Amino acid sequence: MQGNVQSKSGFTLAELLISLAILGVIATFTIPKILTAQQNSANVAKAKEAASMIAAAYLQAQLAGVVSANTKASDLTPYMNFVAYDTSGTLVDAHPIWGGTAGSGRNACSASTPCVKLHNGGMLWFYDPDRMGGTSALHVVMIAFDPDNVTSGSASDGPSKSVQFALYYNGYITTRGRTKTGTCHSGGCGMANPDSTLDPSWFTWN
Repeated sequence: MQGNVQSKSGFTLAELLISLAILGVIATFTIPKILTAQQNSANVAKAKEAASMIAAAYLQAQLAGVVSANTKASDLTPYMNFVAYDTSGTLVDAHPIWGGTAGSGRNACSASTPCVKLHNGGMLWFYDPDRMGGTSALHVVMIAFDPDNVTSGSASDGPSKSVQFALYYNGYITTRGRTKTGTCHSGGCGMANPDSTLDPSWFTWN
């Protein structure tokens, strides 16, 4: 008696190769986006941590009675916890729209624009030529934060570009793109009106 012969279904080599090719195409498009999203998320967390530290340091400076119309950004460093103070010419990223050394999207850490390296790996850059310039709720100092402390060497926007914070005399802190209309500093008033394009694409405040 002859037994029944059962045929086993399966994939041919060609079908497997096609499937692998499709998976490769999907991975090519999705993995970079996932990695970028993870990097952006980490940088946003670092930036918000830096903003909280700036606000806390400013509150301590206010309690110490050292805040005035002449307050500059680096006056807050005695109230900050950081790794190193840098005036050696180290370059840090700036957002290309709002400035940078020779329009390159980079800023230098110097005696007049010192930097501090933070424990989260980022770098704060203080533009000390500008002071509060007054004591109203519209007076600010500007502080930039480079989240990865790696200079891209490019003026184009990207995950490594810094976000600029505006710290108001009353202790309110926001980003350069979300400032109040009529914001002032020692360089004048109305020069830092809100403009969302002045915040880097990777950063979200909320």
